[in-house]
Amino acid sequence: MPQQDRHDASRAEFKADFKADFKAGKPPYRAPPEIHPIMERATAELAASGQASRAIKAGDRAPPFTLKDQNANDVSSADLLAQGPLVVTFCRGVWCPYCNLELQAINDVLPQIRAYGANVVAISPQTLVNSRKSVRENRLSFRVLSDVHGETGAAFGLRFGLPGYLVDLYGLLGNNLPAFNDDPSWTLPLPARYVIGQDGIVLYSEVNPDYTRRPDASDMFPVLEKATAKA
Repeated sequence: MPQQDRHDASRAEFKADFKADFKAGKPPYRAPPEIHPIMERATAELAASGQASRAIKAGDRAPPFTLKDQNANDVSSADLLAQGPLVVTFCRGVWCPYCNLELQAINDVLPQIRAYGANVVAISPQTLVNSRKSVRENRLSFRVLSDVHGETGAAFGLRFGLPGYLVDLYGLLGNNLPAFNDDPSWTLPLPARYVIGQDGIVLYSEVNPDYTRRPDASDMFPVLEKATAKA
């Protein structure tokens, strides 16, 4: 089996084990099993809303953005696209273990992504302090951008409001989103991953209302290869 295939299989097995342990409430996750039906209800309702199908997708023009990274530096999508294709992953925040897995998976293949001449950024509604925590705890070699009030997420069609029963549950779990995001609205982006070509057109999109399901990072490689060939 090629090395990349072995790596993908190993990460897939790890994610499956993680999900099983998380749902069982095993340490260090300490998520009581009784919360999962509530969270699964919210995911099912979000999927039924059809919002994922209305979000920016392959073939659409990506909304431009300028956001601050974890060190308070302005980062412009226009500047990044002038250098090459751009990989963008939308995450909920450092408090979300599945988002951390997504960031780690992309970081693992960062050398391959950069070999295609592409840049990578993550976008989250969390504050700069929490973005720095994301970078530090996940040992990331790419930037995490703070999407103030979720405006960029909204431009991509990803921002949604949490139902009241989920707000109550998050409060019990200590996931105080207004504090994490310095924003009183209980809103989050749908987990999403994009590859944007230098002309600003989305070449690859993966949007899923189920926060526990993330595609393999290697799924982007064929798209990046084609984008590099056209440059």
